[in-house]
Amino acid sequence: MRGQHCLVTGGSGFLGRHVIKALAENGTQVTVLGRRPVDGHRSIVTDLAMNAVQFSGSSFSHVYHLAGFAHRVPRDRAESEMFYRVNVGGSKALLSALGQMEPPPRALVIASTVAVYGVDEGSLLDEETPRLATDPYGESKREAEDMILEWGASQGIRTGVVRLPLVAGHGAPGNLGAMVRGLAQGWYLGVGSGSARRSIVLVSDVAHILPKIAEVGGIFHLTDGHHPSFAELESALASALGRHTPRRLSLRLARAGAFLGDVAQGLTGLRVPFNTSLLSKMTSTLTFSDQRARDNLGWNPTQALARIHELAI
Repeated sequence: MRGQHCLVTGGSGFLGRHVIKALAENGTQVTVLGRRPVDGHRSIVTDLAMNAVQFSGSSFSHVYHLAGFAHRVPRDRAESEMFYRVNVGGSKALLSALGQMEPPPRALVIASTVAVYGVDEGSLLDEETPRLATDPYGESKREAEDMILEWGASQGIRTGVVRLPLVAGHGAPGNLGAMVRGLAQGWYLGVGSGSARRSIVLVSDVAHILPKIAEVGGIFHLTDGHHPSFAELESALASALGRHTPRRLSLRLARAGAFLGDVAQGLTGLRVPFNTSLLSKMTSTLTFSDQRARDNLGWNPTQALARIHELAI
């Protein structure tokens, strides 16, 4: 990678920061495109979902499209439309700008999500699983995937798609971040037996394998290969935070609390910390196979729980 010049969209985000660091450590020149500049790197400050962009005078060997709208439960139509405006519209604007470059980039990789499958449970699902998502997040990311794959095929540009499960690391957003905060503050409660398993992957491992995906192309899941249970993850995080293992709610009480959360959210339009959607995630096993990445990329990830102190800081 030394001597190459890459473009990273969404560089100020959780994954973007780690990808930029990994690229820079390998001697890669990085230009960042996003709504905020990134210190130490040339930055193109714009909102892809709102503005056209041009790369006049620039040449990028690889493009890592990490910008996206996620970790939201839409409360109304406007918030639902935001997923399509950012994830689909932003990707379209990026492709339009890249299509005007001479020479064009050699490769384009998009960070996608296992949410494109639209499933709540399953064990070691592979990349051929039908993508049936109908929610704004999963459906918009599926549309973005298709757009980029079709564009790459038409332009003769190598494309890669990485479908990520729960991504772990310091400052992780979403449900994992909420779990860490809840455990740290002492209000987190486990649900049921905690035996349900989820796929997880370290953000640093993702960052370091993306250049390989750019060189090879294709669609890949990335996981740590262990798929910890909720009880394992909760206990490890609590220990790292110096907290007791959290107490557990019975499923009966959890279902009642989730129902009340749904009612409160419906009446007020405000987000609530616990509802039936979150309960389903905490009590259903949903794991993904990373065998394709192991076979084609030499993927050899670290178990997330082995670096639990990094996740709990």
